[in-house]
Amino acid sequence: MEVGGRQVPVEVMAEVLRRLGPRGAMAAAAVSRGWRDCAARVWRAAEELRLRLLAASGAGPLAALLPRCPALSRLDLRMESDFDATTLACLSISCPSLKTLEITMAGNAVNRMTGEDLNRFVSEKSSLSVLKIGGCSNLDFIDLCSSSLSVLWLSDLCSLSKSVMNCPNMSELSLCFVQQSNDCTDLVTLIDAMGRTCPNLNKLHISSNQLSNQAVFALESANLRGLSMLSLILGSKITDAAVASIVRSCASLELLDLSGSSISDNGVAMICKAFPHTLSGLLLALCPNVTTRGIQLATAQLPCLQLMDCGMSLCTNLNSERGPGFGEINGGIRIIRKLCASKKQPVHQKLIIKHGNLKKLSLWGCSAIDALHVICPELNDLNLNSCTNLHPERLLLQCPNLKNVHVAGCQDMLIGAIRNQFCQVLNEFAAAESSHPCKRLADGSKRVQVPQFQQHQPSEDDKVIESSRTQCTVHV
Repeated sequence: MEVGGRQVPVEVMAEVLRRLGPRGAMAAAAVSRGWRDCAARVWRAAEELRLRLLAASGAGPLAALLPRCPALSRLDLRMESDFDATTLACLSISCPSLKTLEITMAGNAVNRMTGEDLNRFVSEKSSLSVLKIGGCSNLDFIDLCSSSLSVLWLSDLCSLSKSVMNCPNMSELSLCFVQQSNDCTDLVTLIDAMGRTCPNLNKLHISSNQLSNQAVFALESANLRGLSMLSLILGSKITDAAVASIVRSCASLELLDLSGSSISDNGVAMICKAFPHTLSGLLLALCPNVTTRGIQLATAQLPCLQLMDCGMSLCTNLNSERGPGFGEINGGIRIIRKLCASKKQPVHQKLIIKHGNLKKLSLWGCSAIDALHVICPELNDLNLNSCTNLHPERLLLQCPNLKNVHVAGCQDMLIGAIRNQFCQVLNEFAAAESSHPCKRLADGSKRVQVPQFQQHQPSEDDKVIESSRTQCTVHV
């Protein structure tokens, strides 16, 4: 085809249009017949699409675009308009080779898909292996049957009357329920059936305030010995008895998340004894019965540990008016509904963490800590958000590879102490560099050593403070 008076190979032009994205390719198709044919070639070869449907568009753009993409195997939809059975049927008809489908609800968009709609879609898509759908509040039941489905994520679930997933090849399952006290989902029956219907399950995540010891006991009877990741969060009724059941039922866990539970230091000790050589991630945020003893025990007896989150566990007052914040290891904070009343931790606690492999440590909201020593040579991310009682003069960080420190909501003096500590390391390194004898060149002159970094002095109003020696960023 001709562009600017010169002949351009169709393959080259198709590659250019492919890099423009869906909107650019559709606009290019309106230029001329040659460009339209070239755009059609791009659509026919497309294997992956990421689309954002605006609130006023509805399912029309999908119905017009998807039939042009017969080879499509992965589709990622960000819905700003409502999603219903009609849109799901359009996906089923237009994408015969679909393997991965992700649907995210944004803004005020509502997912009106029912359990019957979902079951029909899954049964019709024999090639579907990954399904992730948000906003599933209208799913009244789940009755899935698929031999190809290996990953299933459903969020915003509520009051499922039936939960059956006959998926023998499923390896990863994530079910997130809305935090409502009137949720009547029978989690015990749901988990108990997994051993028969999903025997190859490797990763399991359930988020619900209806989680209890009985649900965990059902997991033991399901005999899912192949689990490597287990996440049961926001279950305030989960105690050390459930931990004992997990230890008996899981042979080699690599990640365990019991955030929001009521386990104690004894439960932590059982975890350490059961998985000393496999566990690399332990998340115990919002566990008010876990103390500094339990945290130090975990870091001392789990040599493979790389990720640990104890946010809001060492807290002087967990019951705030708007409910606790549920933190993430990257420093972000999202708000959830208030959990049940929990005991108040004593103030003026000292926490010492020494570990050779730990890479990420989160202590967000641990207001009961006033002294902290972290000696972790591999640590690169430390979250101290809202550690309001941590004293600057009682903080020691021996972490030469630290790249990010999150200190939002902390005292200004603590932020300054962290900055000064890294600056001191930087100055000591510079002094050591300058003290080295300079080798002379062949002509007898001294070799000039060019520094590999430059020290940066930020202003007092800076929100991000960078230390070039360790490339550490302090987020405030």
